[in-house]
Amino acid sequence: MKLRAPAVLLAAALLALHATPAFAANIAINPGFEDGLTGWSCAAAQAVSSPVHGGARALQATPQGNDLARCQQSVTVQPSTTYQLSAWVQGNYVFLGATGTGVNASTWGSPGGQWSQLRTSFTTGASTTSVTIHVNGWYGQGAYYADDVVLDGPGGTPDTQAPTVPGNVAVGGATASSLNVTWAASTDNIGVARYEVSRNSVTPTAVSGTSHTATGLTAQTSYSFRVRACDAAGNCSAYSAPVTGTTTSGGGGGGDLPKRVLVGYLHASFANGSGYIRMSDVPAEWDVINLAFGEPTSVTSGDIRFRQCPAAECPNVEPEADFIAAIKAKQAQGKKVLISIGGQNGQVQLTTTAARDTFVASVSAIIDRYGLDGLDIDFEGHSLYLNPGDTNLAAPTTPVVVNLISALKTLKSRYGAKFTLTMAPETFFVQLGYQFYGPGPNGAADNRSASYLPVIHAMRDALTLLHVQDYNSGPIKGLDDQYHTMGGHDFHVAMTDMLLAGFPIMGNPANVFPPLRQDQVAIGLPASVNAGNGFTSVAEVQKAFDCLAKGSNCGTYRPRGVYPGLRGLMTWSINWDRYNGHEFSRSHRAYLNGLT
Repeated sequence: MKLRAPAVLLAAALLALHATPAFAANIAINPGFEDGLTGWSCAAAQAVSSPVHGGARALQATPQGNDLARCQQSVTVQPSTTYQLSAWVQGNYVFLGATGTGVNASTWGSPGGQWSQLRTSFTTGASTTSVTIHVNGWYGQGAYYADDVVLDGPGGTPDTQAPTVPGNVAVGGATASSLNVTWAASTDNIGVARYEVSRNSVTPTAVSGTSHTATGLTAQTSYSFRVRACDAAGNCSAYSAPVTGTTTSGGGGGGDLPKRVLVGYLHASFANGSGYIRMSDVPAEWDVINLAFGEPTSVTSGDIRFRQCPAAECPNVEPEADFIAAIKAKQAQGKKVLISIGGQNGQVQLTTTAARDTFVASVSAIIDRYGLDGLDIDFEGHSLYLNPGDTNLAAPTTPVVVNLISALKTLKSRYGAKFTLTMAPETFFVQLGYQFYGPGPNGAADNRSASYLPVIHAMRDALTLLHVQDYNSGPIKGLDDQYHTMGGHDFHVAMTDMLLAGFPIMGNPANVFPPLRQDQVAIGLPASVNAGNGFTSVAEVQKAFDCLAKGSNCGTYRPRGVYPGLRGLMTWSINWDRYNGHEFSRSHRAYLNGLT
């Protein structure tokens, strides 16, 4: 027995030397989400019973739009102390981190459908008493899961004093789809970490400043807002008293269109080798029919004229009375029939106020004569441009831009809320703005670059649909800073994402083209290889729509969000679609009807 004792002691000593170091108790609150989201501040998240790593519940959160679905909590800590942070996660991309005074630790992984542990560590600063730990996903990557979060290290003395209630809460800046909420800053002994803005009992939105713009709202609708302040320790004030604001009228006509639309151009004034189609013979798949084209008597006159295709070119053209009767019949079926102005040959430059007024009068005359629902702007070539120094998106100064905006606002006012306004610019006039805007600071760029942007921006509350032509385009740089070329689904995803996520003009974060509403955007495509460069197969188009609207079937480009409200598809043209056996309209109508 005496001989064995030293051996036992030696073995025990060796075991102690090789054992895993002991850590302090886990100081994270509700680390396994067994109590739901208690202790956590989360966006687009819930506690689920499957899949779980340990216990009975885990976190599930889904990024939406520009929101990464972050789930976070503030924890009191001790200064000048090292902490270990870990969590078990599943998902395409999952991030784990901690922030605080002098603390900025993060790690990430892409474990897919298997549980994997993320680990990181940090050392607090000499005055750090609180850190915020967080887990989040990434744009358009679907749901992620997290469980068994561990923050190992000694706890600090908890702060229990909440900030003061935000004061002077007010609502203003009303548009048809947005309201701006402002308030006075709160005070707190350790500083305000965030404000939370609650709308009509909707999940609060966390913001860092003292203002918030609520977007995606319904026209002529009242909304109630309350605001509270939270500090880094998770203490939150009471909510402010509710204040109410009302959106304006507008938001674009065509509100009675279906959730998913097909827009087609009808060769009403020419045949173009594809054959003439009588209005009464336009297939039922089309929701918006754009009559191509109204053209000016001269480039700068503003005097727009429309005539049916002459019989010499279109032997089967119907009499005007039958044409008008067929328009009324389509409208009775819920279709919208618009006059499209411009096209490849119709250069329109409203260089003077006289041309502006003539434009309004002549377009009104066409709308009234044929009983149309509104107007499509298809300005191409040299119709729009920006003068040197015209760089303010919200306050353009170039006459052809200013006068067009004024004319469109006058037409909208004349015909009221049901006036349908659509636009069909080329990518050169819109998405190119991520790189170039007008002649640029040194005057060397093409002055037409992105010149549609101030028009779209000025009319965004009256705009029914924007369907950029994703064809006849050169390579365009997307938000991933890569060039994308037409013909495949990635091009359509990248170009559409720029409209729905917004983008900094010429890369300047202080000059941003704001995102459009999802219901305002459709993808523009050629109906066949005969119709234009950049034809995209049915399968590739539907992959693009899947990626944008459902977050699935994506290629190398990952959009900044998922856009379930994406409105539909536009094509050049109804005539070329018939020439191609109606492949576009029949295939895509069935696809759109199958979406939720």
